[in-house]
Amino acid sequence: MLKKVGLYEDKDKKVGEFSKGMKVRLNFVRSLLNNPKVLFLDEVTNGLDPMNARIIKNLILEFKHNGGTVFLTTHLMKDVEELCDRVAFMDKGLIVETNTPRNLKLKYGKKQITVEYKNGKGSKTKVFEMENIGENAEFLKLLKEKNIETIHSGETGLDEIFIKITGAKDVK
Repeated sequence: MLKKVGLYEDKDKKVGEFSKGMKVRLNFVRSLLNNPKVLFLDEVTNGLDPMNARIIKNLILEFKHNGGTVFLTTHLMKDVEELCDRVAFMDKGLIVETNTPRNLKLKYGKKQITVEYKNGKGSKTKVFEMENIGENAEFLKLLKEKNIETIHSGETGLDEIFIKITGAKDVK
C-alpha cells in the first residue's frame, strides 16, 4: 500500500517529518490495513496535489468495486461527483436533500446546450433548449454550416446545487 500511495521510499522516516499530504496518504493506508468492509472518510483528498488525490480516489473506487462501502464527508463537490453513488446535503445539522449526483443535476440543472462557433474573425455563442434539439432547424444548420469551437450542456455542478439547496442566497 505504501508503494501505491508513493510513500514506500519514506517508510523509515518519522511521521513527524512527513508533510501534510504525506500524512493524509499514510492515514488512508492505515484505514485499509485490517481489510474493512466500511470506510468513514473525512476530507480524504484535502491537502493533496492532483496526482496524489487521483491515486487516493482510484483506491477508493477500487475498494467500492470490491464490495466495500464508503461514507465520505467533504466540501469538495468534485470528489463527490467522482466517488459517490448517493449524496446527502446537510444544512444546519439536518439532511435537506438526498439523491444520486445524476438525479440532482437533472433536477437542478438547466436543460440547455451552449454552442460556441467561429464567426468571421471572432467567436459567437448561441444557447438552445435541449427539448427536441434534434428537430431544431437553427441548431442543425449551425452544426452543418459553422466551425464549432465548443459545445456545453447546461449541467449544473454539485457546488451550485449545494448552494441552492442550503439557501445561501448571498452567494453569486
